[in-house]
Amino acid sequence: MATVSNTDLGARSDRGSDYADLSRLVRGAGLLDRHPRRYAARVTVVLVGLALMGVVFVRLGSSWWQTATAAGVAMLFGQMAFLGHDAGHRQILRSRRANDVIGYVCANLVNGISYGWWVDKHNRHHAHPNTEGRDPDLVVAPLSFTPGQAATQRGLRALFVRHQAALFFPLLMVEGLHLHAASVRAVVFRSGLRHRRAEAGLLLLHSAGYLAVVFLVLSVPQAIVFILVNQALFGLYLGSSFAPNHKGMPILTGTDDLDYLRRQVLTSRNVRGGRLLDALLGGLNYQIEHHLFPSMPRPNLRHAQPLVRQFCAEHGIAYHETTLTRSWAQGLAHLRTVGAGSGRPGND
Repeated sequence: MATVSNTDLGARSDRGSDYADLSRLVRGAGLLDRHPRRYAARVTVVLVGLALMGVVFVRLGSSWWQTATAAGVAMLFGQMAFLGHDAGHRQILRSRRANDVIGYVCANLVNGISYGWWVDKHNRHHAHPNTEGRDPDLVVAPLSFTPGQAATQRGLRALFVRHQAALFFPLLMVEGLHLHAASVRAVVFRSGLRHRRAEAGLLLLHSAGYLAVVFLVLSVPQAIVFILVNQALFGLYLGSSFAPNHKGMPILTGTDDLDYLRRQVLTSRNVRGGRLLDALLGGLNYQIEHHLFPSMPRPNLRHAQPLVRQFCAEHGIAYHETTLTRSWAQGLAHLRTVGAGSGRPGND
């Protein structure tokens, strides 16, 4: 079956130079220039925040109030994950090696997530966003994002998919644990992973340090609750930041032949907000600009938006932007619609 959620996307445009024209405008405006000092300031703020949380953690000692500390640490872990994301796209420094060092520290050491595994997965997503059979972000068990996926589910899986919209945010609370588990599998079993030993060592160092600090300061019940709260909120924070970007936007099939510009714009959604939202979402609220220019430094995305939006308007390309709550609502509506067909053969 053709699993395209919007059949008005059109065939491949003959105006292949459109993206080249936009690129010249963006580059001419200096929007691809890197800002290492601004990133250094951002890294410093996050590290200072983590240090302060460490002081609060030690001073509080064995206390159930540490659940509040767990929430604060989850937020800072998320901010480190955003910095790792930027490093993976070579946004921070010119040198690939330097960006990778930052990425390994942010991902493996601080968050316990394999940087090499994540970069490979994320690059495949960027190459084919919302494309069935090519975008790994459309294969997220136990969810179904297309009618074809939903129709193949049976038994408990079909029951879950039928209610997946209601279960989506609770499911995000185990996303942190899933990222840790997937990272371990990648480091142990995946072939072709560069710097496997370094990644394994950093993951072990993260786990040993994290668990040692928590269990040395807290009682066993408190430590377990701290870890559960911390990891649940970390997963919820990351998932809530990434979910508005593409969920509920058009899903393409392998037969769709859109040019790069339209493929990236039509499958992405921006989220309106001020500088606070920019910081909370790590710049991912400018998803259209980010997908068009993945190496564009985060501070430049908000300046590129008016230029990209006007260019799309002049070329008749739908540019989708909404509020954070409406983006979540649109994603959930899509999950609800797809879930209604779960376990029902014949929907092909």
